[in-house]
Amino acid sequence: MIDLEAVVALRSVATNGSVAAAADALGFTPSAVSQQIKRLERDTRVALLERAGRGVVLTDAGRQLVTSSATVLADLERIEADLHLSGGAGDPERRVTGEVRIGAFSTAVRGILTDVLARLRAEHPELRVPLRESEPWETIALVASGQRDLGIVHRWGGVALAMPDHLVETPLFTDVADVVLRREHPLAGRTELTPVDLADEEWIATFDSTICRQWLRRLFDGVSNAPRIVHESMEFENHLELVRAGLGVALVPRMGRPPLHPELVAIPTVRPASTRAIAAVHRRSQADSPALQAVLDAVRAVVAGRDVTETRAR
Repeated sequence: MIDLEAVVALRSVATNGSVAAAADALGFTPSAVSQQIKRLERDTRVALLERAGRGVVLTDAGRQLVTSSATVLADLERIEADLHLSGGAGDPERRVTGEVRIGAFSTAVRGILTDVLARLRAEHPELRVPLRESEPWETIALVASGQRDLGIVHRWGGVALAMPDHLVETPLFTDVADVVLRREHPLAGRTELTPVDLADEEWIATFDSTICRQWLRRLFDGVSNAPRIVHESMEFENHLELVRAGLGVALVPRMGRPPLHPELVAIPTVRPASTRAIAAVHRRSQADSPALQAVLDAVRAVVAGRDVTETRAR
């Protein structure tokens, strides 16, 4: 009999590219993941991983097992959801139990999920909701491969974000990003800014591999030699402090943004506007899971209960 937990470990290696990265994603040690896969190789009597330099890659048999197991794991999720539904049918006070693993980007953690997790703890104390911070591309891969159950992702303007067919995307709201400048900056009195207005500025930005950085480049399509990036940081709170120190300007989303220091102003962009669509994603096979629906309901309630694109003090 094939050990399904070991199959999940193998799928994690395929998704994350190494045993160490798979272990980090699953919350195990690399040794534990290696032992699971070795046990799976003994049970199946075929090699599933092979050495490639200092790392490992899946063999043809390993790739076949990962592909074939997707349907089996999805069917098991549907069966589990059906059992939970039938077990609680007709009982409006039924307890929601189990585990829903969430992946989300940093500003969603600050702007939404801290309140969501607190709400779930109060309403469903037997429901476990472990959270992992990850970029949207990584979040989608983790949900698609079964390593996370619910993802909160963002999609900037026309920047592509591939969505596998077996995932369901639920739109939540639209977030706005503003250009943050020092109050004495020559542009600080404007009510809106265009890319041409900002062509000569020095910028603080996230890393080149992020969707936020891709949007910043897209914002300046057609404007030569812009944007000129001088400082890089993954934390928007760092961007605000660097702007306050007079070291450049930054494009910072409103969700999860702390109140601005009196020395700073925030101004939206036009032609194009800097907006990002925020959505939840989950596997189609989990659509009827009471635990997943409880988490989605909490996310919607928190979003509805606050103005996440509320204009901050200028």
